[in-house]
Amino acid sequence: MKKLNIGLIQQHNTADIADNIKRLTEGCRELASKGAQLIVLQELHNSLYFCQEENVDTFDLAEPIPGPSTELFGQLARELNVVIVTSLFERRTAGLYHNTAVVIERDGTIAGKYRKMHIPDDPAYYEKFYFTPGDLGFKPIDTSVGRLGVLVCWDQWYPEAARLMALQGAEILIYPTAIGYADNDTPDEQQRQRRAWQTVQRGHAVANGLPVVAVNRVGFEGKNDLRRVDELKQIIKNEEGIRHSESSILQQEERINFWGTSFVAGPQGELLHESPDDAEERTVVTIDMERCEQVRRWWPFLRDRRIDEYKEITKRFID
Repeated sequence: MKKLNIGLIQQHNTADIADNIKRLTEGCRELASKGAQLIVLQELHNSLYFCQEENVDTFDLAEPIPGPSTELFGQLARELNVVIVTSLFERRTAGLYHNTAVVIERDGTIAGKYRKMHIPDDPAYYEKFYFTPGDLGFKPIDTSVGRLGVLVCWDQWYPEAARLMALQGAEILIYPTAIGYADNDTPDEQQRQRRAWQTVQRGHAVANGLPVVAVNRVGFEGKNDLRRVDELKQIIKNEEGIRHSESSILQQEERINFWGTSFVAGPQGELLHESPDDAEERTVVTIDMERCEQVRRWWPFLRDRRIDEYKEITKRFID
């Protein structure tokens, strides 16, 4: 395939799961009408990003694969004649759950799935409570539009994951994502993090000679809105006898403002498209796959790798 038209849906989710899915399906139809052949959805796209707190009742959101979502998006893929990259909360069995990307082929069948390998555990990203680390390895998924190296969010910080996908013939790296600003970081720090997130993935594109697609959520999600956090700050300052520090109370109330900035980078790290950091977007981006082949000929990094000297890379740390 010389040219590949990729549809991106950067969406602000709410607690209304039915409405989230309705808007996603509308977005898929819109992008297919504009020529998209491959559509990529954001991480855990059916619901709010529930990992901001630890709650055993939230496991009720998980579903089997195949299951309701793969059936729904399978019918949609078949109707629109497109490949769709979904991101689901997988129930494997009671007490065993995964953060799983499922690729739906144009005929509605499951082309393959990838279980998120790197699982974070940070304030407001308590994913280790919910997700068992993936056990399917870093394996590209063959589809009618090419061999897709699908990874998920926290995986995007690890060059090893991107490299292993490239070494197995991935033609494009795809990252469904849910990442955003912490309210207690300064504006400068927030922007450093956002740009670092993009820069490291553009580095994967350069190092592997592959295009990269990252689709992120956008907008504020949480039980308490930003106005409530401001109220807490004022209470802390005004009331006597407060025993908690401002930072400790705000940490309890902390929620995420997802920074959007979904993007597509070419094989030299060049930005082909960047979405806004504060608004929803549906767009189609065209990638020249023949140019990707040429870039690897100009910069043959895979040829020049010193695989005989990389044995210690599998160690946690070299003392």
